[in-house]
Amino acid sequence: MSGTDPSAGIPVQTYARTAGVLFLVSIIAGGFGEGYAPSVLIHGNDAAATVAALREQDTLFRLSFAAYLVEAICDIAIALIFYILLRPVSRGLALLAAFFGIISTVTYACCELFYFGLPHLLLSDAEYLRTFTSEQIATLTLLSLKLFSYGAGLFLVFYGISWIIRGWLMIRSGYLPSLLGVLMIIGGLGFAARTFTGVLAPQYASSIMLFLMAPGGVLLSLWLLVRGVNQAKWDAKVASAAN
Repeated sequence: MSGTDPSAGIPVQTYARTAGVLFLVSIIAGGFGEGYAPSVLIHGNDAAATVAALREQDTLFRLSFAAYLVEAICDIAIALIFYILLRPVSRGLALLAAFFGIISTVTYACCELFYFGLPHLLLSDAEYLRTFTSEQIATLTLLSLKLFSYGAGLFLVFYGISWIIRGWLMIRSGYLPSLLGVLMIIGGLGFAARTFTGVLAPQYASSIMLFLMAPGGVLLSLWLLVRGVNQAKWDAKVASAAN
């Protein structure tokens, strides 16, 4: 059927607009759960102040992890939808991008255990923790949060690679703007660069590199919501891929 994904029977514009919504939700949830909340709760290397903030703002702490869960759910769905949107260009590369996207979500989930899981246990006042002094609990809590930040930075490369591949496929597609593909490649390179500089040259590592994703991410979300894909060029690409 013209204008539909041949395996699912759902109009491609539905996929496109769903991806736009999910991407915006992911950006907002990630900004809150991974950016704003940790900056409020983690007080540098001051373990006592960090523990005090976690205890006093327990609701914010829990909301930040809930926001991450929302972001992760969106990212998993995005991996599937972009595979569907881009597979007429190259099924293999679209699948590879989906794999990298899923791997990035899984590795980040492991790091989130150090953000929410371990501090949650350490601050629970459980009986088995009474052998530790309050200073030791505070130190372990801050160490866990530091491990989260360090670990998350180590695996940003997977997320970056997924968008480098998707950006390249968008450029080749013809039914999505090439400019958006270029912007997503730049954003992906920023994520990859943040990982490699953090490993090889920590003195040059900067979170500013991650903001290279913002222009392309926002514009891509809005484009998919408002315009979707070029229907005629999508139909032509699907027909070409089927031959």
